[in-house]
Amino acid sequence: MHKLNRREEEGFTLIELLVVIAIIGILASVVLGSLNAARTKGADAAIKANMSGLRSSLETYYDSTTGAQSYGVATSPMQGSKIGTGTGEACAVNVWADGTTKSGLQKAVDNAGGVAATIKVACANDATSYAVAVTLKSDITKSFCVDNSSNATVVSAIGTAAFSSTLPYKCN
Repeated sequence: MHKLNRREEEGFTLIELLVVIAIIGILASVVLGSLNAARTKGADAAIKANMSGLRSSLETYYDSTTGAQSYGVATSPMQGSKIGTGTGEACAVNVWADGTTKSGLQKAVDNAGGVAATIKVACANDATSYAVAVTLKSDITKSFCVDNSSNATVVSAIGTAAFSSTLPYKCN
């Protein structure tokens, strides 16, 4: 019979196991880093999709107003960290309070995530124009802005700086 040497009977050494564990750890950190970047890009894509859907809601609101077509009573430019009428909140009155509009805008703001105190949403309207912007998750110094003149674009500004503060409201 062939006699096995002592090394083959003992299995793996501690150093060999540690090297394998270190390699697995390095690979895992690379994969997790890539997944985080993909999640952020996915959140930005969701913001853009929600805002595009919001444009449809706003146009439906405009077409369905009784009497003259209108986006409703003028709302001065406002900004906040979330949708609502409380301190630090914005975009929950007039045309922005419409159920479908509010739901679409809330989804976009939820996708923006981030720090609660940061400006995530800004909006303004008068009877014939509107502009609304939501901060991107990937870069909180930029927003995705849509307006009634078919602009849907990433702007290098947040809050009410993302759109004109004079009539007609439009993305900068």
